[in-house]
Amino acid sequence: MHAGAETHQPAASGLRRSLQRRHMQMIALGGVIGAGLFVGSGVVISSAGPAAVISFALTGTLVVLVMRMLGEMAVAHPAVGGFYEYNRLALGELAGFLTGWMYWYFWVIVVAMEAVAGARILGAWWPEVAPWEFTLALMTIFTIVNLLSVRSYGEAEFWFASIKVAAIVVFLIAGALFVFGGWPGAPGGLPHLTSDGGFMPNGIVPVLTGAVAATGFYFGAEIVTIAAAESSEPEKAVADTTQSVIWRVLVFYIGSIFLVVALVPWNDTVRMSRPYVSVMEVLRIPWADRLMSLVILTAVLSALNSGLFASSRMLMALAGHRDAPPALGRLDRRGVPVGAILASTAFGYVTVVMSYLSPDKIFAFLVNSYGTVAIFVYVLIAFAQLRLRAQLEREAPERLRIRMWGYPWLTCLAIAGMLAILAAMGLIADQRVPLVFGLVSLAILLVAHATRRLLGAGKR
Repeated sequence: MHAGAETHQPAASGLRRSLQRRHMQMIALGGVIGAGLFVGSGVVISSAGPAAVISFALTGTLVVLVMRMLGEMAVAHPAVGGFYEYNRLALGELAGFLTGWMYWYFWVIVVAMEAVAGARILGAWWPEVAPWEFTLALMTIFTIVNLLSVRSYGEAEFWFASIKVAAIVVFLIAGALFVFGGWPGAPGGLPHLTSDGGFMPNGIVPVLTGAVAATGFYFGAEIVTIAAAESSEPEKAVADTTQSVIWRVLVFYIGSIFLVVALVPWNDTVRMSRPYVSVMEVLRIPWADRLMSLVILTAVLSALNSGLFASSRMLMALAGHRDAPPALGRLDRRGVPVGAILASTAFGYVTVVMSYLSPDKIFAFLVNSYGTVAIFVYVLIAFAQLRLRAQLEREAPERLRIRMWGYPWLTCLAIAGMLAILAAMGLIADQRVPLVFGLVSLAILLVAHATRRLLGAGKR
């Protein structure tokens, strides 16, 4: 298929374009700010020291480049399933199959992980309730939210993202006031940026390995390109949000991590187990632990909500090309892909059960493999952009209303960076198991695709 052809799915015609600009903006913002930022960033900082800022900047740069590529393709080829369609269009049926199923797999694992994480937070407040009861309640609530309408998903995500953004903005303002001496009782300055062994106390290697570990924190920004198909202004929404991802990454991630390493000693393992709470304690904010728990719970519920949305829309797109059972692509009279949502949540429920029955085996495999699979998806997106851009320049240059910077060199640089992350995972002891499990998941999908072709499921 050439670039001038329209990407189309029969099931997509009944979708409701009821997501407004404010929903799209907050979906994009919420996708960037995950629970991993508030909790997992301490692991990177404890290894790299204050130079963890560089680790997050390196990974953030790759995400910015991928989002720009997605912006270019989404405006030129608006479609349900977003990059699944682009990869299928540019790289062929196998690439589309792998992209769609790997992305679906990524998000249904996230759904289960966030449901379990949310149950743990709630369990700390109400210990008399069993964890599985909280998990079941969260899964049920957000299944219902997504079944009601795309507008209900967008509205829920709008408020969750608003709380996360407000929390980060307040955090940044308070931290900046402390640094400049404007906070009550604050001496000002950057007390721990270089005083605990220097800016890069353990050398360059932990900084680079930290960049590998930080990769998973950024995933989610691309959801906006999937949601665009149900937006009232799809092209404008994608154009605006993919361009604004740059300052979001710089301000929210790099800015907040900078404040953490500047105000809290990186080698204090207790404080780094909850880095953002520790900063709030330095600022002498009352109830810091409870306040941050509320923010983290919001981030968890946001990821759960978005995970159900993203996985169901990807499954719907797969069904449109018979890469999944066609029945999963059908919409009800409200424009909701009920079958795709229920199928995605069903796997989520099974995964949650595994988290309690087999936390060290099946669930450990799922958790260790999903992040690597997401990197595979980003690599395929970059290769698709290289191919589609060349075709568009030849056949339909008027569609290139957003252009990837420095094409093709920056795209190639991004591909090299992501392949370097995968190679580095093989050399880093903590990352080796996730890489192997990710490769096993890829192999399973390759066998599934071969079996599908053998059985003639791909014939029209």
